[in-house]
Amino acid sequence: MYSLITEHIELDREQRHVRKDGEDVHLTGLEYGLLEYLTAHPNRICTRQELLDHVWGDRFLYDTGTIDVHLNALRRKMGWGVKMPIQAVRGVGFIFRIERTVTQHTIDLHTFLAEWLQSHEVEIASAGLVPQMNLTPFINEITIEPKALKKLLDSVLATFLPNAKPGVLKLTSRLTMHHFYLSLDINGTTNELSVPLG
Repeated sequence: MYSLITEHIELDREQRHVRKDGEDVHLTGLEYGLLEYLTAHPNRICTRQELLDHVWGDRFLYDTGTIDVHLNALRRKMGWGVKMPIQAVRGVGFIFRIERTVTQHTIDLHTFLAEWLQSHEVEIASAGLVPQMNLTPFINEITIEPKALKKLLDSVLATFLPNAKPGVLKLTSRLTMHHFYLSLDINGTTNELSVPLG
């Protein structure tokens, strides 16, 4: 399941796949590991040793210069030009910068989901499903690009609706320290979307 990292980048952490603007980007295991770790800690400096420990796993077998080689390859494959989100911090490490004002937007979650369900009312009813929402009470607004969230929800629905049996379509949410989770449960088959916070 793909998670939205920025308005342009999605990661499937289980399959270790990356998409940029909806297109697959083929990365090596180390390139993917660097991207995954840096995006999991946005706007925070990650030291070279930290990257070696978490991506390579054995600090004694690698020189820190190997990070630069793999990051340069990652930048090239992602098509990042002058304004690339991964920046070097001289003598310390690297930082994955996300500009909130550009990449994310605040939406009223309850209203957004109610409108999304209404837009799919006919196909949901045709499958014999009754929609229910059970949102975490203290989550009313979430910062995410609405078109991207709609695209993710549409994709999950299109995948699982054709084989659904009559029953209940449940939309539930939960919040942790670093992520917001939105789950679609169709007759016990749960699909969870993860949105990083921070």
